[in-house]
Amino acid sequence: MKDIIVRADVPDDADDRKEYVTEGLEAGFSSFILREGDEAFESLGRMSVFYVKDGAFVDGSMESVDIDDPEGQERAMSLAGKRKAVVVRTSDWTVIPLENMIARFAGSGTSVYACASDPADARLFLTTMEKGVDGIVVDSPSPSLLRGFKDVVSESPSEDLSEVTVTSVVPVEMGDRVCVDTCSMMVPGEGMLVGSYSNCLFLVQSESEDNGYVASRPFRVNAGAVHCYISVPGGGTRYLSDVRSGDPVLLCDRIGRTRVASVGRCKVEKRPLLMVSATDGSREYSVMLQNAETIKLVAREGAVSVTSLKPGDKVLARLESGGRHFGMAVEESITER
Repeated sequence: MKDIIVRADVPDDADDRKEYVTEGLEAGFSSFILREGDEAFESLGRMSVFYVKDGAFVDGSMESVDIDDPEGQERAMSLAGKRKAVVVRTSDWTVIPLENMIARFAGSGTSVYACASDPADARLFLTTMEKGVDGIVVDSPSPSLLRGFKDVVSESPSEDLSEVTVTSVVPVEMGDRVCVDTCSMMVPGEGMLVGSYSNCLFLVQSESEDNGYVASRPFRVNAGAVHCYISVPGGGTRYLSDVRSGDPVLLCDRIGRTRVASVGRCKVEKRPLLMVSATDGSREYSVMLQNAETIKLVAREGAVSVTSLKPGDKVLARLESGGRHFGMAVEESITER
């Protein structure tokens, strides 16, 4: 997840600065740059604050640099490893200095933040050299425009989904399965990527479809057994057993579009399980899911309940090579079976 900080220190009028804070909080932001002397604004909501005086950060852990020429870039580059973070403001030549800084600051322990005055710039800075800057400082000309930045930061890269062919659906012993309730509503065709093996995560649909027996629960994904991997923001995975209230998880739809949601709660309960196995033509993969008609795997068109899955059915999954170490992808020879 990328950081985002709202500048609320620019207007000369205190009421105008306060409006940036109130609008930012209502838009869902929790980090602000405030003028020294505006400490009273912290009572408006729980937030992280970075104070400035005469344009400089008070505690010295962060430094702001204007890059208008090569000398400005050199000044910014010289701070790698010397500050907790560097906030960069650029003029009309924006991408090249950011590319240089992303490369220079990698592994230095210093984060790079780019000032953005509109969502389009923020989106560009967050994707420069694929990795992007570590965060955005929103320098918006109006507090009413802050909500547009929230949409940019909550976006995440699309997933490349493939069709795999079901080879078997076998009941197994009772087991502990995890039901993930999020703070967001999902739609049919959208859910979470889950699998027994890190190199194949099946798209398990949310309980967003009504049936004749239980009401829909569009905020919920009945995700699978405790040992399964689940995809999380930033390209990582976690065991379902480790997911907790407040954690970010990745939601994905059938065409690979993703977004981030917060976990409201996880329920671990003993339930009868099914092992669904599938192949991409070269390897076989599996996922352990609850044996219930409300659990569905997403296909190119529609979704198929695990209780009616049969060999030959095609469902969607994310395939990758290599393996995982502490949830992050690694290129090494790992066999999971």
